[in-house]
Amino acid sequence: MSKDAAAIVGIGETRFARQLEASETRLALEAILAALDDAGIEPREVDGLASYTLETSDEVEIARSLGTGDVTFFGQVGYGGGAGPATVGHLAMAIAAGQCRVGVAWRSRKRGSGQRPWASAPRAPTAAAQWTRPFGLLRPVDEIALLTRRYMHEYGATREHLANVALSVREMANANPRAVMHERTLSREEYMAARWISEPLCLYDNCLETDGALACVLVAADRARDARQPPAYVHAFAQGLPRQHHTMLNYWCEDPLRGPSWTCAEQLYRRSDFQPAEIPVAQIYDAFSPLVILSLEGYGFCARGEGAAFTEGGGIALGGRLPVNTAGGGLSEAYVHGFNLILEGVRQIRGTSPNPVKDAESCLVTGGEGVPTSALVLRR
Repeated sequence: MSKDAAAIVGIGETRFARQLEASETRLALEAILAALDDAGIEPREVDGLASYTLETSDEVEIARSLGTGDVTFFGQVGYGGGAGPATVGHLAMAIAAGQCRVGVAWRSRKRGSGQRPWASAPRAPTAAAQWTRPFGLLRPVDEIALLTRRYMHEYGATREHLANVALSVREMANANPRAVMHERTLSREEYMAARWISEPLCLYDNCLETDGALACVLVAADRARDARQPPAYVHAFAQGLPRQHHTMLNYWCEDPLRGPSWTCAEQLYRRSDFQPAEIPVAQIYDAFSPLVILSLEGYGFCARGEGAAFTEGGGIALGGRLPVNTAGGGLSEAYVHGFNLILEGVRQIRGTSPNPVKDAESCLVTGGEGVPTSALVLRR
């Protein structure tokens, strides 16, 4: 994809809560209409759609309910938390290739009031899961806990480092009126006293359970220059699925701690004018706190084994070496499969973040580490 060929010109979201009455489709429509209004674009102009394979609001119903014109590009991206940046990237490529002119990407999810996939009736395990489910790795948190324990063993990381992540993003959320945890502070003592979810991960190492929806609108660069809002250009985009990957656990590859972020980053920076040292702020997928530490290494902000130390001394806080998840992320703003990270990346470029990084010319946005993933570099 050509650099800066398309831009995000509209963003929208519903409120976030543990339980919302509206259906996932209704929430999706609310977020999309808000994003279109933000962009100053009529629904009838939309001719491109992108979402997650796990999305329950399908393209036909969304297009009909919005009142779009003919849709000439539509697609979905798999693997849950790894999909967010790729929905934007796919639309940007479609716009650059002339497949559509106005694209909408969205994610709507009732994770707070809906059913957890692992809490439903037993299902036949996937090809990979048949080797892990019988040994007690039943939930994503169990799988990430195992990787975390290995990282601690190999590099000497401690719970203090995980606390650095949780406390930093909570402080970001405390400055964000939209965040679920806006008025709920968190101390290191409270973190250390929290109950286990899957040792060594405690309650505050886990993302929120949230209902809500978010959306963004993309157009070509030449149209973006005249947009109602300052454009956030899609400067670089990549996906990553490393060879011999085992989703969430990565057992079958030579190095379980070298996850999909490494593959994604190599492709991302190959086509980017911004390298890690030149990126001043990042929105890193944080369904679990150790994913931030692993991603700091995978995306090149520090060397292998140094991600935990990177968080020390306010390294990922506002004013630190690399402010991370400046609206609170999945741990403290809301968890909607990481799509809120995209919107916060746009706000950093616009200068409207609740925790703005001064003169941020670029922002990294990532999908989940541990699953086939994707990432964006947005630029002003």
